[in-house]
Amino acid sequence: MKKEKIGTVVKVSGPLIVASGMESAQVYDVVRVSEKRLIGEIIELRNDLASIQVYEETAGIGPGEPVYFTDLPLSVELGPGLIEGIFDGIQRPLNKIYDKAGSRIPLGIDLPKLSREKKWNFKASVKLGDKVIGGDIIGEVIETNVVNHKIMVPPLLHGTIKKISDFNDITIDQVVCILSTDNGDIDLTLVQSWPVRIKTPHKTKIARKDSMVTGQRVIDTLFPIASGGIAAIPGPFGSGKTVVQHQLAKWADADIIVYVGCGERGNEMTDVLMEFPKLHDPKTGESLMKRTVLIANTSNMPVAAREASIYTGITIAEYFRDMGYKVAIMADSTSRWAEALREMSSRLEEMPGEEGYPAYLSSRIASFYERAGLVNCCGSDERQGAITAIGAVSPPGGDTSEPVSQATLRIVKVFWGLSASLAYSRHFPAIDWLKSYSLYADDLFSSFNKNINRNWQNQVLETQSILNEEADLQEIVRLVGIDSLGASDRLKLKVSQLIREDFLHQNAFDEVDTYTSLDKQYLMLN
Repeated sequence: MKKEKIGTVVKVSGPLIVASGMESAQVYDVVRVSEKRLIGEIIELRNDLASIQVYEETAGIGPGEPVYFTDLPLSVELGPGLIEGIFDGIQRPLNKIYDKAGSRIPLGIDLPKLSREKKWNFKASVKLGDKVIGGDIIGEVIETNVVNHKIMVPPLLHGTIKKISDFNDITIDQVVCILSTDNGDIDLTLVQSWPVRIKTPHKTKIARKDSMVTGQRVIDTLFPIASGGIAAIPGPFGSGKTVVQHQLAKWADADIIVYVGCGERGNEMTDVLMEFPKLHDPKTGESLMKRTVLIANTSNMPVAAREASIYTGITIAEYFRDMGYKVAIMADSTSRWAEALREMSSRLEEMPGEEGYPAYLSSRIASFYERAGLVNCCGSDERQGAITAIGAVSPPGGDTSEPVSQATLRIVKVFWGLSASLAYSRHFPAIDWLKSYSLYADDLFSSFNKNINRNWQNQVLETQSILNEEADLQEIVRLVGIDSLGASDRLKLKVSQLIREDFLHQNAFDEVDTYTSLDKQYLMLN
């Protein structure tokens, strides 16, 4: 029997632990700390010393305690059981933990990430003797009424099908296919594993050409986002970032939604859990949870796991993208993730950058957003999948000149800036039409001209012009009063008021007003 490799704790500083005797470890390997078996990840190595960020509470851990190697990177399990699941930042199933231990997560708890009890029906789509490569679909499982879960050959494998057949009532770890490769036979089950920090391979990225319709008038009409696009929603506290994220998760034109609650309030994740099962998808009529994966890493959970939750979410999104689905990932909020990076960086005693954030903040934020996009998926067939990434940013005091907002703005192509003054005047969604922009607009407007109405773009440009003129006229009104304006200027103010109050303002809690189709948006604006 192989002897377990063990290091020794020499320093504990909050979520950061330094261990000696770690010369055979590798960066980003997972370790288990102390006899409590807390989950940690190696983030720095110096000679035989390893700096480990621990994803659980480290109270009670002291020098001299053991650190157990796993020799594996932090990975997620990908297979049937993800949809309708709620996980924490390192993909531990929160509903299973609740059943076993109640509302508190016990330290060092080790449960399978995906259920080993639930039974599935597998229908094969390849035959004996077929040659397959990584990404090829070998069969499917009907996971919910909405999602057909396609079982794929893991990305780095290729070979010939030696044995495969249909199965009923099997668990995810039962063998459904035997693949004959150059290195011998490999058993394929319904589940595969992938490291969260490595993006899954694809053939090529392609230009985004279709809109992701959200049903939110201010977004679809003035600042549309492409399917496979990247967007940021910065705004001060109380301006409605989370409600906008919830609206997008509910109504966005995507096959799969991955919602990552990263360092935000716990009651907001509770709202999602309470609301989504009751709401019905306008396209399928089924509950929204039937196409949703939730990752909850709230503000009272360990800081280090915030970083992991973002990577866990995007890896799950890539898995569904590789099946050929359109996926939308909502990260609420990337600022809390950046704060976790700052805390770990200061504990590692790294040279701080602007406002104490690490010098590599921009590259970390980019590494998340750049995993979005429209791609040609791996595999023998020609299929396309898309990930649309939408991140909320919570700049202190709404100041978008701070480092997280600036690093995000350099990468994203859609900026939906939320305004405190609009929010306080009860105008929701509080997206400021003077600050916001979309770099996809021109391409998407030509598509809307073709598919909705040929006057779409002209009408939108005229609307934007009226709203911009209103801002200038309001300055004059504040200085010298409305009586100084001519009849045409007063008419402009009246029209812009109609646009603001009757078109841009939208009630997220009204059954009819919460979602507006593109055709209806055009008719309303007309």
